[in-house]
Amino acid sequence: MQWDVFCRVIDNHGDLGVCWRLCADLAARGDTARLWTDDASALAWMAPAGSPRVEVRPWPADADTAAPGDVVVEAFGCDLPHGFVDAMAARRVAPMWINLEYLSAEAYVERSHRLQSPQMSGPGRGLTKWFYYPGFTPATGGLIREPGLLDALAGLDRTAWLATHGIEPRPGERLVSVFCYPNPALAGLPARLAGQPTLLLLTPGAAVPGPLPEGVRAQALPYLPQASYDRLLRACDLNFVRGEDSFVRAQWAGRPFTWHIYPQDDGAHVPKLDAFLDRFLAGAPATLAADVRSWWAGWNGEAPLPARLPDTHAWTTQCENWREALASQADLVTGLRQFIRKSS
Repeated sequence: MQWDVFCRVIDNHGDLGVCWRLCADLAARGDTARLWTDDASALAWMAPAGSPRVEVRPWPADADTAAPGDVVVEAFGCDLPHGFVDAMAARRVAPMWINLEYLSAEAYVERSHRLQSPQMSGPGRGLTKWFYYPGFTPATGGLIREPGLLDALAGLDRTAWLATHGIEPRPGERLVSVFCYPNPALAGLPARLAGQPTLLLLTPGAAVPGPLPEGVRAQALPYLPQASYDRLLRACDLNFVRGEDSFVRAQWAGRPFTWHIYPQDDGAHVPKLDAFLDRFLAGAPATLAADVRSWWAGWNGEAPLPARLPDTHAWTTQCENWREALASQADLVTGLRQFIRKSS
């Protein structure tokens, strides 16, 4: 199939990261994709090798009448250009129009997944838009998981990969990656790690004030391509991630992680955070569940940052069990392709 994926970059590059992974996964399965975006600059480091079956195009003007493909994905409610919608309506067989929504663990996702919205007016009059929700249960659209990803991460030669990227941990040193939004809690993180020799690996934009406590050191990392970042998460013992894309990849890495959810002025992010924790910690030991909730609340500014991390061993087991449960479900691209074939 030929896909058209539309993505606007608002204030971070996570949306573009998700859309590129979607396009690249489609291409790896034999489809072709055009990624339309108003700012492709981050792809220079996210995906420097590109993909021979993915074409990146600038956001079209409203008058643009490019011929739509078989499937049009409106990522995260970005609103398609009117001229492109006109062209969709003019096709003899209208393309499938998918509104790919943001990821959430909230209950409404299962209710809203795969609902249709007939267009009664405007340039898309007569067309149908379908809402497609990623999620964490079989009643949702699943998560992006490329074929072979988990085997590749499981087979990672950690020592060789780290050396190739100029990361040289000392014997017995814990590796902690940090990718977050501006966060007051970051200043208190080194003190919470001081009980064990630790190397903090800081992605661009993350910085900790010095001096660091004894036994803790830091190394700044460059921007990493997506595949390299996936392996960084697998190579580390603890990962701090943010937004949607790195949040999902941390779950595939199967290592303890802390999520910095995108903060919203109206506090709408707090129920989203709680909804995920409800699912992630279901069946976990009570002490671990309480400690993880307290730690995540502190990291997200909803409470003081606890004095210590949750138990690493129990946390790792929970992450591995969670990953196994997610891996038993269909991935997002598999589900999308099946849905389109059944509905078209």
